[in-house]
Amino acid sequence: MPGINQRKRQFYEKSSLFLGRICLKLGLRPNFITAVSFGCAIASGIFFWRGEMLWGVFWVLMTSFTDMLDGSTARAGNIGTVFGGILDHVSDRYGEFFILAGITLSGAAHPGWGLFALFGMLIASYTRAAAESMGKLENCAVGIMGRLEKFIIIIVGSVIEHFLPVGTWPQGGWLELALIIVGVTSFITAIQRLIYTHKVLGNRREV
Repeated sequence: MPGINQRKRQFYEKSSLFLGRICLKLGLRPNFITAVSFGCAIASGIFFWRGEMLWGVFWVLMTSFTDMLDGSTARAGNIGTVFGGILDHVSDRYGEFFILAGITLSGAAHPGWGLFALFGMLIASYTRAAAESMGKLENCAVGIMGRLEKFIIIIVGSVIEHFLPVGTWPQGGWLELALIIVGVTSFITAIQRLIYTHKVLGNRREV
């Protein structure tokens, strides 16, 4: 699985470089684009909270697009910094909070499932961050579900909920089901990352 994810990441980074070059020509810097991505996430959460699913989806798409742009811009200009990477990760987590909080507050899903999905996404991200910072792993982006895939599930659930609402679930329907899937796969991803980290590090002692 690590090999597959690594190839996907390399393809993604190469294919997005031309967009980064365009941003550099426009005078855009990675940290500014990170701030724009965070603003898009807040906008998405607000629209979800108001029950405007399609606008919520639009801003989720913009969040993902701009999140891709900040990294490609840093790579295209070779101007990435450690602080920029930390800022990107932190803003991503806050963005996920606003999006899932908006969905939960809208009443489209039971609050318990909203918290379940949010905590799952956070713990999967934290597991990777801990493995790479404390364990000094070069990359721990393994597992069945990445951030982009989770957003895709939320987008699909939101669109179906808008056009084909059902009342078979406690609060909502398809969107609530999407949150359940996101939560379950996030916890599975966290476990997979722990297993992978243990496989790489073994019983290495703390320094």
